[in-house]
Amino acid sequence: MPKRIIPLSDMKVQKAKSKDKPISLFDGGGLYLLITPSGGKLWRFKYRFNNKEKKLAFGSYPEISLQDARQKREDARRLLANDVDPDAVRKAQKQAKTEKTETFEVIAREWHTKFTPTWTPGHATTIMSRLERDLFPWIGKRPINQIKAPELLAVLRRVESRGALESAHRIRTIAGQVFRYAVATGRAERDPAADLKGALPQPGEKHHAAITDPKEVAPLLRAIDGYHGHLVVRCALRLAPLFFVRPGELRHAEWAEFDLDETVWNIPAHKMKMKQSHIVPLCRQAVEILKELQAFTGASRYVFPSGRSFSRPMSENAIIAVLRSLGYEKGTMTGHGFRAMARTILDEVLQIRTDYIEHQLAHAVRDPNGRAYNRTAHLAERRKMMQTWADYLDGLKSGAIVIPFKIA
Repeated sequence: MPKRIIPLSDMKVQKAKSKDKPISLFDGGGLYLLITPSGGKLWRFKYRFNNKEKKLAFGSYPEISLQDARQKREDARRLLANDVDPDAVRKAQKQAKTEKTETFEVIAREWHTKFTPTWTPGHATTIMSRLERDLFPWIGKRPINQIKAPELLAVLRRVESRGALESAHRIRTIAGQVFRYAVATGRAERDPAADLKGALPQPGEKHHAAITDPKEVAPLLRAIDGYHGHLVVRCALRLAPLFFVRPGELRHAEWAEFDLDETVWNIPAHKMKMKQSHIVPLCRQAVEILKELQAFTGASRYVFPSGRSFSRPMSENAIIAVLRSLGYEKGTMTGHGFRAMARTILDEVLQIRTDYIEHQLAHAVRDPNGRAYNRTAHLAERRKMMQTWADYLDGLKSGAIVIPFKIA
């Protein structure tokens, strides 16, 4: 059991005496007072970052009071909670003071720290990795108010030259956000990233490979039914065309979100791309598959848990791997392709109203006044559509039905 640390008091700090060797008085949370043999009282903060133990100096007592030291500790812990090394921030700030100005890296880290609470952890990590890999090495030490458009363009050209044009556009966006933050806080006059609009070629539009011809959908569905691998992956693959949700939404489905009696799946907003909760009506076929799976994974939080642990969702590559094993290559079909399959056939073959389809795809759909529909809009019609879709797929599998595309 770890030793309980009793927080320091102002009186204890004031009366602490030096000895013939350094002594440490701990306050908790990594903060401690180092008393040197010469009588110095120095505030230190001990922490771990990237599995390495590190220390940070907060100044000396009484210039830095106990209350001041605790505030510095909380500031450092807030940075750590956002996966930012306080020592790196300190060094960047010192560099800026040495140069008598504010550098791009200092302001970028400040901006990142300020906005991290509004982002997902993964998004915050991605932005910082792009800053550290593609921007800091080239303009990080430059005074931010001296960086001009040609200098930033040279940085973006380096990214483009390695075949990462889309990344170059994303990095331009990130740089622009940092520059605009600097302008808003009085550290820069303008955003040079805005001057680079049109300076980079536009990346080609990406489409997820999908099978949308009913004659080709039929053998795919039969191949899925013929797969006899792991039950969890098999059920996920059978449900993917019935739900046509995004692959990440399918993988992270939890049993608590399903009501099999009411035949509905309620996906919470934080799991959705548009950050709005979503309803998936369950067709009869989906309920049968879920009940079969529930006997196996019902004790897990996740409907489709990992093969190694019930505490984690299924791998993002699981469905792709099975599709490849069934002979469907990357350019033919993807896990995301079930959405395009449903979108195309529901519209062009079954002639379902487009707004019903778009609602079920969780796309942004607005009413005639420009207002976004709520998640329950057209729910009865969407429920009927989902059952019609499932029955149609059953007909394709059995070879009893192949409806030709309607003629424009």
